[in-house]
Amino acid sequence: MVSINSTNGTPQNIRVANALGAKDPSVRLQAALAVGSNPDPGLLETLVERCAVEPDFFVRDMLSWALTRLSPAITLPRIRQELDSERPAARSQALHTLSKIGDRGAWVWITRDLLCDADDEVARTAWRVAVALVPEDEKKELTDELVVQLGRGDRSVQLSLSRALVDLGEMIEPALDRAAANSNPAVATHARATQLLLRDPETGFDAAIDEAKRIVILGPELAAAVAASGVAETSETADQTEAARTAKAEEAAGC
Repeated sequence: MVSINSTNGTPQNIRVANALGAKDPSVRLQAALAVGSNPDPGLLETLVERCAVEPDFFVRDMLSWALTRLSPAITLPRIRQELDSERPAARSQALHTLSKIGDRGAWVWITRDLLCDADDEVARTAWRVAVALVPEDEKKELTDELVVQLGRGDRSVQLSLSRALVDLGEMIEPALDRAAANSNPAVATHARATQLLLRDPETGFDAAIDEAKRIVILGPELAAAVAASGVAETSETADQTEAARTAKAEEAAGC
């Protein structure tokens, strides 16, 4: 059992705090549900502390729900403190809880440091929350902050960033056009894949990435010609694709 402090040392609250730190995740889940069903400001600190260390996704989500059941007047200032925590899990869960509360005044707390956090999970959560809370007149600035991270991370990270950008709407197109011309193939590919998702939300991310890679390798005109032909890639275009890929590899190697 993990011991957690309670700001209200009543026997009941001590029992709840101990249950939230129990070894069995089902016990912790039931404890978080009980706290949310009977909101007690005296357990605010206990809930916030547990959010920072809880390993189970479902329990973390229930802890965030329990925090939303308390008055935002006391909850928001305490969550704000967690955004500066040295623990990535604390920052990430604090951001997630802000998304659940949905107070647009918290937009100013989503700083560049959070959007560019070295921890992928923190950054991904910050992108999602920022898009949900950003005022209309600050969407362009947010877009500029997000676009510079195109090409970052693995598939899941790139998918999260593309989703965040697409949720901002058509106003992201000029920024994506610039990123699509980037000399870094990873950035250009991610930008073009995001463009494809923006234009056709039904496009799967993997399919969008594959198509974007073709465009980056072949160039927009040849890729469009191949797509317009309505047939599978011919041996000639395959050779052109391979030649273009080789040329880009040699260029990157300084040949």
